[in-house]
Amino acid sequence: MDIRDATAADIDGILAIYNDAVAHTTAIWNETLVDRDNRLAWLTARTEAGYPVLVAVDSAGAVLGYASFGDWRAFDGYRHTVEHSVYVRADARGGGIGRALMEALIARARALGKHVMVAGIDAENAASLKLHAALGFKAVGHLPEVGVKFGRWLDLAFLQLILDPPGTPAR
Repeated sequence: MDIRDATAADIDGILAIYNDAVAHTTAIWNETLVDRDNRLAWLTARTEAGYPVLVAVDSAGAVLGYASFGDWRAFDGYRHTVEHSVYVRADARGGGIGRALMEALIARARALGKHVMVAGIDAENAASLKLHAALGFKAVGHLPEVGVKFGRWLDLAFLQLILDPPGTPAR
């Protein structure tokens, strides 16, 4: 497995993983499948904003998973905080790909001078909560019934990782 920056050539793999999560999981709280142009626009917007989109690929170049982060909220005061996402292909889960992607993503956030990384996770997603806890994320909030998918209410767990030591914020 190799972890690298995503390119347009990875869009079909990213699209398949994204749409599988939409159709079959509560990892993404969207109910509408997207097309290739949607994911390409997302990739372009993230990279133009200076944010990484990473892919884990096998020896044949097939996308096994992807991860990214972007602005947490669109106000200047939050400029040192990012929210991330990480998704692994259904048949590749449980093999350490998510952890490897997250470790690389955390390193990128630190390199960009970010202070906090936020995770918003379905509160019933035990595997994701366990992964984030193992990486040092702390539970900081629980919002009951703020989402709906598959005909049921979903709770949102917020976790955060402080990326650098406390001190005076950079401008």
